[in-house]
Amino acid sequence: MRLTKFVAGSAAILLGALALSGCSAGSSDSSDGKVTLTMWQNSTTGDGKKYWDDTAAAFEKANPNVTVKLQSIQNEEMDGKLQTALNSGDAPDIFMARGGGKLADVVKAGQAMDLTAGLSDATKKAVGNSLSAFEIDGKNYGVPTAVLPSGFFYSSDLFAQAGVTDTPKTISDLEAADEKLKAAGIAPIAVGAKDAWPAAHWYYNFALRACSQDVLNKAATSRSFDDDCWLKAGENLQKFIKTEPFNDGFLTTSAQQGAGSSAGLLANKQASMELMGAWDPGVIASLTPDEKPLADLKWFPFPEVPGGDGENGAMMGGVDGFSCWVNAPKECVDFLNFIAEKANQEAYATAFQTLPASTEAQSSVSDPALKDVLAAYNNAPYVSVWLDTLYGQNVGNALNVAVVDMFAGKGDAQSIVDAVNAAAAKS
Repeated sequence: MRLTKFVAGSAAILLGALALSGCSAGSSDSSDGKVTLTMWQNSTTGDGKKYWDDTAAAFEKANPNVTVKLQSIQNEEMDGKLQTALNSGDAPDIFMARGGGKLADVVKAGQAMDLTAGLSDATKKAVGNSLSAFEIDGKNYGVPTAVLPSGFFYSSDLFAQAGVTDTPKTISDLEAADEKLKAAGIAPIAVGAKDAWPAAHWYYNFALRACSQDVLNKAATSRSFDDDCWLKAGENLQKFIKTEPFNDGFLTTSAQQGAGSSAGLLANKQASMELMGAWDPGVIASLTPDEKPLADLKWFPFPEVPGGDGENGAMMGGVDGFSCWVNAPKECVDFLNFIAEKANQEAYATAFQTLPASTEAQSSVSDPALKDVLAAYNNAPYVSVWLDTLYGQNVGNALNVAVVDMFAGKGDAQSIVDAVNAAAAKS
């Protein structure tokens, strides 16, 4: 099975001489050869946290001179805390990264280590083209752990209850399914707009259908929306919002925290579907009454939207991975090669109920919904990383806020384009 190359993963950004000096207070490379690696990751409980505890212990056993100190950071807090740590010059040695413009900004600031020479041939072979999401100006600055295409995770029982017999293939089909669900007293779609990015994912997917691959690539470097397709994407989204497809109170609904979150509404059969990345089955399972996978959970891709320039089957998604701080000990690269090994990637996929970056570990995927995601991903003509990741933190944040304003009735398609272009002009 092939891996699809990510759109604009290798953003063409010219980098200067950007080395920093000194060493993080959280790291040590002492005269007796003992090394401490600090690591920030976003699993605070359950199997995910245990995976990192076990993996760190296994690496320490194989490398007796190294100690790995783990710190769990809540996902919605990660970007802000990491940026503060990087800017202070006291960053963790190993930190979460998702590629695209966000990582390019970190590289441009001289805060990430060039891993190109340190990546093993085994790592390069295993993770294949997903490495492109961490490639900046021809060099590599991260190792992926998971590929996370998006689409609709849904309760097939609720679909059947409402008489929805086929998964929507077009946006009109989705609107028709929503009406059947509402008629049956079921909230069609859950969205955690309180956290901004889940609402913004709707615009990303409409843009993927409206804009060509070439436009997506060009915007990765210009970081501006100067093609009419960006306006068209917003108009299509606004039209869809007016059909009232979302759960009551969606503007104050969080994405992943508790039974009342968008994932929790699906987990507890309070809504029938959610547009989300491939980590969603694991989150949903943690929020069901018995904390087990939702038995009737299935998946379908974002529907086609007529009149756009996007290629049929193209997907929006992301790549989770890890980078090394520029001043991290050299053992940081060894750890990233270690987590790319087949056994560790298989364990990662099982613990997080998601899709591993390694093609060698894809056979470990057993969840039926995730198997469907994987098949669509492997057949996609291209995959774009999340637009807020692709275009960097400043432009991405402006985009997300503007989309939420539209959801709240305080903005329109032009407002989104204007917000992005204003932020790009300041970058």
